[in-house]
Amino acid sequence: MDIRTEAAKMKRTAPVLASASNEQRNKALEAVSEALTLHADEIFEANQKDLDAARRDGVAPAVQKRLKFDESKLRDVKDGIAQLIRLPDPLGKIELARSLDDGLDLYRVTCPIGVIGVIFEARPDALVQISTLCLKSGNCAILKGGKETAETNRVLFGIIKDSAISAGLPENCMLQAELHNEIDELLSCDKDVDLLIPRGSNSFVQYIMNNTKIPVMGHADGICHIYVDEEYDRDMAVSVIIDSKTQYTAACNAVETLLINRRIAHYFLPVLANALKSNGVKIRGTEEVSEIIPCEIMGEDDFATEYLDLIVSVKLVDNVDEAIEHINYFGSHHTDSIISGNDDNTARFMQMVDSAGVYHNCSTRFADGFRYGFGAEVGISTGKIHARGPVGLEGLVTYKYKLFGHGDIVADYASGKKKFAHKSIRTGSDSCF
Repeated sequence: MDIRTEAAKMKRTAPVLASASNEQRNKALEAVSEALTLHADEIFEANQKDLDAARRDGVAPAVQKRLKFDESKLRDVKDGIAQLIRLPDPLGKIELARSLDDGLDLYRVTCPIGVIGVIFEARPDALVQISTLCLKSGNCAILKGGKETAETNRVLFGIIKDSAISAGLPENCMLQAELHNEIDELLSCDKDVDLLIPRGSNSFVQYIMNNTKIPVMGHADGICHIYVDEEYDRDMAVSVIIDSKTQYTAACNAVETLLINRRIAHYFLPVLANALKSNGVKIRGTEEVSEIIPCEIMGEDDFATEYLDLIVSVKLVDNVDEAIEHINYFGSHHTDSIISGNDDNTARFMQMVDSAGVYHNCSTRFADGFRYGFGAEVGISTGKIHARGPVGLEGLVTYKYKLFGHGDIVADYASGKKKFAHKSIRTGSDSCF
C-alpha cells in the first residue's frame, strides 16, 4: 500500500465526510458499538495473540497492562461511544455572525480539520477512541498503532471501518497503516494530511515533529507534579498521591514528582513513605528528604525524568511560589495538582502554574477526555495553539468564514461610496446552513 496515494484519495473524500449529517455520523457510531459486541470473541482472541507475543518478547508488565483489551476495556470504549453520540454536533456551529453592511453577512462556522494522521502507542482501546472521535467530528483518519497490538488493531479497525461504510459514510474515510516504514511515508504527505497527532515516548514525538512539514499536535512527556501545602488534609494528601501514582502507573497523567512543604515534612513524609511502600512505590529524593525517610538520593536533573513506573521523586520546598517555580521549570506542562486548605495559596497555584491541567485537591489521573465528558480523547496536547489538554471533539474542528452578498465589491468601500456597518446578527440558532 502506498500511503501517499491513499492520503490523496482521503483528501478528496474529506469534503464528502464533512457534509455527512450528525444523524449519519451518529448512526455510524451506533453501528460500531453494536459490531464491537457482536465480534467481541474475535477481538479477544486477537488480543490474546498480542499478549502471548508480548510475554515471549519480555515486554515489561506495566506495558503489558496497556496492551490488554478485555471485557472491561470493551465496556469502557462502548461507554465512550455512547457519550460521543449524546454530545451535540461539533460541526456547523455559528461562532460569529456579523452584518458588514446591508445584505453583506459574515458567519464564522465550525468545520472538520480534514485528514488527520494519528500515530499512537500500543493500546487497542486508543484505536477505538481515536476512530470514533474522528467519525463524530467528520474527519478522515489515518491510523498507525503500535506493533505490540498489531493483531488486535487489525481486527478492531476492520470492524470500525466496515461499520462506518455500512452506515453510509464514504469508503475512504479511514485508513490503517501497519508497517513501520509507512510512518515516514505519512510524514511526507504534507499536501494531503492536515494534522498529525503522535502519541508515544518523548523521543518518538520529537522525531515526528522534526521530520515533517505537517502541523503536529500532542505532547512529548507527562512529568506531572503534586505539591502538598503547609495547610493540608493528611489523609486526603495520601489518598490523592497514591491514586495519582498507582491507579495506572504507565499513563502520561500519573504523578512523577512530589513537592512537599518543608514545614510539614517531618510529620507527613514518614506517613507518606509507608503508604507508598505498601503500594510498591520506590522513592527517589533529595539529600534533605533522605535525612527524614529512607530513599534513593537523586540529583536535580532527575526531576526531568518521566518514570512511567512505580517510582516517584520527592523534594522539599519552602512555599507555593517555590513549588510553582519548580513545576514551570521541570514540568512538561501536562497536569499538576496542589493539596491545600489555603485559598490564597490555591488561587496562586491555579493562576501561575503554566500547564494544560491545573488541579486542586484531586488526582492528576483525572486528565482524560472520557473523564472530562469529551467521549474519550484523541490525545493530550501541552501546546497553546488550537487545542490544549485532552483533545476531544472541539480540538478536532476548525472554522471557516462564510460571506453572503449581493454583488458587493470592495471598490465601493475604498471610494467612500459605502461604509461598513459591522453590526451583530442574531441567528437564533447554533447551526448554519
